[in-house]
Amino acid sequence: MTTELHLAQQPEADALLSRSPLAALIGMLLDQQIPMEWAFTGPHTIAERLGTDDLDAHQIAAYDPEAFADLLATTPAVHRYPGSMAKRVQQLCQYLIDHYDGDASAVWRTATTGQELLKRLNALPGYGKQKSQIFLALLGKQLDVTPDGWREAAGPYGEEGSHRSVADIHDPESLAKVRAYKQQAKAAAKAAKSP
Repeated sequence: MTTELHLAQQPEADALLSRSPLAALIGMLLDQQIPMEWAFTGPHTIAERLGTDDLDAHQIAAYDPEAFADLLATTPAVHRYPGSMAKRVQQLCQYLIDHYDGDASAVWRTATTGQELLKRLNALPGYGKQKSQIFLALLGKQLDVTPDGWREAAGPYGEEGSHRSVADIHDPESLAKVRAYKQQAKAAAKAAKSP
């Protein structure tokens, strides 16, 4: 990956996301129930606490689970739920070892269609359909991973010119547009539930 991502809105954390496919996958995994920037800063925080400049699936999967949970819980915590997220991060890394020899980029590098890539992402621990579609859109829109049918497989997140998710964030202005979209969607959902 050589494209510069701006998801953490912090230079060092964004640099790691940009060069490390594993960091990007972990950041997306952490992106739930906390602010996006906090989630995507997580991989950099984990790397710092492991004493490394990069992340390695083998190192993380082999780490003592209690010690790894403590590492994520250390203030400032990597996530609101550090214990459960530590377990998910280790499960993700073990899955990558078992299926891709620990090479996170192999998840998309060898996919020939958007549907195949979506299926591979869906199989990752902690990745449901929506998270998989958003990550697929991120790969296509920002990292030039564009197998046949990728936009269709990404669903609404693959639409050109949309501002629905992290896939559409390039700078502070696009971040503000995504936040506005999410607030409108929440308001619409709340209004639909009202009698």
